[in-house]
Amino acid sequence: MSRVPREGGAPGSQATPGARPAGSFRGAKPGHSDEWDIEHSDPDPKGSSSMLLGLILVSVLLAASAQIVLKHGMNQVTHDLGHPFGINAESLKAAGTTLWVWVGLALFGLSAIVWLAVLSRAALSFAYPFAALTYVVILIYDTIRGEAVGGLRWAGVVLIVAGIVLVSRTPSHS
Repeated sequence: MSRVPREGGAPGSQATPGARPAGSFRGAKPGHSDEWDIEHSDPDPKGSSSMLLGLILVSVLLAASAQIVLKHGMNQVTHDLGHPFGINAESLKAAGTTLWVWVGLALFGLSAIVWLAVLSRAALSFAYPFAALTYVVILIYDTIRGEAVGGLRWAGVVLIVAGIVLVSRTPSHS
């Protein structure tokens, strides 16, 4: 005779009243009992896809701004040190006392907070490809500053944008 495990326990064990089934997490919806399910999302019924895309774009713009500001800060660090940054006390002190490095890290922090709102509303496989837009924003920034940007980089941007257009046409949650 085969014994079927009861919810939340070993074969033949009694389920404790009010106990969650093994592998489930607080607030789990049917079919999403694993807290490591990266495709699980709880879309806001009052929210819209334009709100989700807006949050994604704000996070991308903050992350791209953070990269630009960090690069500015690290250019200052390299100038002050007289050599590229290294993993040593002198370099860490120089970076840690440079305002623009801290501003860049703060922008990353804000981007991460907005990204948390995104992750609570969309599957990771939907949201994460949009992070590639950070590269697009940085390339546009370089172009505005007058830096030469080669054709292969622009071809890469076209592929990135085409991929994101395709992803954006799929459901944002599973």
